[in-house]
Amino acid sequence: MPRPAWSLHAYQLIEPGDQLDLFACREVRVHLLARQLELGGSADRTLCGGLLPAQPVWRDLDRTMLRDKRLCPACRTTLDAQRRGERLPLP
Repeated sequence: MPRPAWSLHAYQLIEPGDQLDLFACREVRVHLLARQLELGGSADRTLCGGLLPAQPVWRDLDRTMLRDKRLCPACRTTLDAQRRGERLPLP
């Protein structure tokens, strides 16, 4: 069965580890990133444009995780825009 053009399977979730990484978000947030790298894109950035932590904890994304109160609002906005077929520039 073919997968639709847009799917949650195209994204992963990064959970904060025991310590907040200096290069990642300074708040306890979960972030989203594309599972598959795009040409011309940045491989070390989340959907909101933040840098990935040094040792990220990866999770497959499912609909229940989209209701997590720790989900980065900027990542959610970008995900929603991509769902509608729009492209938002990185902050």
